[in-house]
Amino acid sequence: MCGIAGIISRNPNQVSTERLQQMTNALAHRGPDGEGFWINATNNVGFGHRRLAVIDLSEAGKQPMHYLNRYSITYNGELYNYVELKAELQQKGYHFRTQTDTEVLLAAYDCWKEQCLQQFDGMFAFAIWDEQEQNLFAARDRFGEKPFYYSFDGEQFAFASEMKALWAAGIERSVDHSMLLNYLALGWVKNPANLSQTFYQNISSLPQAHYLQLNLRDGANEIVQYWDLDKQTTASISEADAAEQLLQLLNTSVKRRLRSDVEVGTSLSGGLDSSSIAAIVKSQIPNNKFQVFTASFPGFEKDETKYAKEVAAHLQLQQHVVTPTADALLSDMEQLIFQQEEPFQSSSIYAQYKVYELAKQNGVKVILDGQGADELLAGYHKYIHWFLQEKIRESSVVSRELKAFADHNISVEWGWKNKLAARFPEFAAVQLENKANKAVLNHKFINNHYRKQYFNKKSIYKPAVSKLNDLLYYNTMLVGLEELLRYADRNSMAHGVEVRLPFLSHELVQFIFSLPSQYKINNGFTKYILRETIKPYLPASVVYRTDKVGYEPPQQQWMQSPAFAALVQQSRQTLVKENILKQSILQQPVHAQPAHAVNNDDWRYFCAAHLL
Repeated sequence: MCGIAGIISRNPNQVSTERLQQMTNALAHRGPDGEGFWINATNNVGFGHRRLAVIDLSEAGKQPMHYLNRYSITYNGELYNYVELKAELQQKGYHFRTQTDTEVLLAAYDCWKEQCLQQFDGMFAFAIWDEQEQNLFAARDRFGEKPFYYSFDGEQFAFASEMKALWAAGIERSVDHSMLLNYLALGWVKNPANLSQTFYQNISSLPQAHYLQLNLRDGANEIVQYWDLDKQTTASISEADAAEQLLQLLNTSVKRRLRSDVEVGTSLSGGLDSSSIAAIVKSQIPNNKFQVFTASFPGFEKDETKYAKEVAAHLQLQQHVVTPTADALLSDMEQLIFQQEEPFQSSSIYAQYKVYELAKQNGVKVILDGQGADELLAGYHKYIHWFLQEKIRESSVVSRELKAFADHNISVEWGWKNKLAARFPEFAAVQLENKANKAVLNHKFINNHYRKQYFNKKSIYKPAVSKLNDLLYYNTMLVGLEELLRYADRNSMAHGVEVRLPFLSHELVQFIFSLPSQYKINNGFTKYILRETIKPYLPASVVYRTDKVGYEPPQQQWMQSPAFAALVQQSRQTLVKENILKQSILQQPVHAQPAHAVNNDDWRYFCAAHLL
């Protein structure tokens, strides 16, 4: 896990160690264990690297790394199946001088070229320069765990793990106000119609599951999607066999993600996902006093600490607890925003930020986390009515599930609009788009001139959902999961900690997508098949929890403090001064909201003001 940067240009004056140093200095937090630079003989390609040493801690693991006197790489991430790939490549005649996954990646590229991406189980963002072909090949992992930002003006191509490195290289920082408008009105941090778009006009993000190529000889360039989820094929499999196969895939994924030359721990919220990961880790290394890290919010109605402590005691784990507070948030806010670079929807990411900080303080450099399970297994309550719409023609199923959710004290929105949406999914998608359009156009406090100038109807997109998998796909591959992965990457790397996500093994993800929807939602439970799989390993009170919290802090309480209210008012004044908000907002009291509230406007004002 590291920070990468690079410049490719036909103008040799644009490629220098000084510029690369400025870029990697901006990424120092991502790689506190060392730095490296390389410029080719013709001075038109330069790579920089900040190292977080996790596999092969020796000097042999330093980057940029070179291979066969032809290839040079700067790489951020981990190939979890590098052991298996290395053995396969050795059978093909390849030789290795290091114990790194980086060298395996280079050999795989020489062997299979762009098809090497199909071989990888991992998280990655990398750039390989082929001196012989004068070609840059860069790629990002299937789900977007690792970031890759770039700026290309036709002459200079610059890339980095974070935007701040591009700014350090002199790339202009210019806000994309169409993105900012949608964030203020809707809370959106991605454009579902253009996944490469960021909050800055001249900086793009390489979308997940894509690679790019840039050839200096002929100027040819392309961006290609190399992998996609199959959301259509449904496996014919019994519930028992599905649970057994899910457990096998989870075990393989966890085993690979425990590969490390430094200590590995895990976050533990008390929810089903992180508890499942902890349980599987414990089953694989039963005699290890594994360290786990928990955020606690004493007195808050959604505090999950009791469940986390129950799991830690049940599995005999060494638990560390941190208690984020309003004062701590205010103290850390500037750094949190600096690390994230783009806006975020609420303070919920702060709990994660403090957990990763706690891991660093206790000497743990790698953290396993449970992210991804909710999007794959329909863990959020919002998925319930989409499941019911899929089952609309099975009235007995709908009736049974509505009763089961009521018995679990889960309120389900279900009426004539849902039944209409089930029969006309394309019409429902248009209606949801219209609703989002109106939310932008009718926002009470956004300046009319600003709205008129930057409103982009093409950026408002909602998918047609005829079955549950349609929405799960949208949230996994388009909008939803990648946003959470951005938060995790920046929060962990801010502390020089690597986060690994066992639920995002692509083989596991594809298997889950092949399961019938009733294996995901059943008998009033979301993530049904995971509960059935993991129940032998965890307390029933955790396995059969029906409340969905999502690591939520007491944001509403925090925002009611005078100090926070003052900062919100300052942010409003900034946005009024920039003619983004109307003057009338300054007469309104601060509207403190819970972290996951839909109308979290004042939090958005606070974040947005820091972009400008």
